[in-house]
Amino acid sequence: MAKQSMIQREIKRIKLIEKYKNKRKQVKNLLNKEKKFEEIIELQKILQKMPRNSMICRHRNRCWMTGRSRGFYRHFGLSRHVFREMSHLCLLPGIRKASW
Repeated sequence: MAKQSMIQREIKRIKLIEKYKNKRKQVKNLLNKEKKFEEIIELQKILQKMPRNSMICRHRNRCWMTGRSRGFYRHFGLSRHVFREMSHLCLLPGIRKASW
């Protein structure tokens, strides 16, 4: 089980990403269209004033059961440990242990 502080930090990041998504997208579009150097610098300053945690690259995928961030399967939203346990208990549809 991950520390509760780490899980809460990720929840906070998700809220910030949603809050600043449109504003960040608008500034980036303006930045791509702009040709003048001075205006590019001003737009970059606007981006730098936004919170760091509002960038989508700061988001870390976590298992919804344990909060573990490593060994994460996106399709199921689970870490490898929980995925293995649930698949052995036949709780995941369409998953079968390989044997050949």
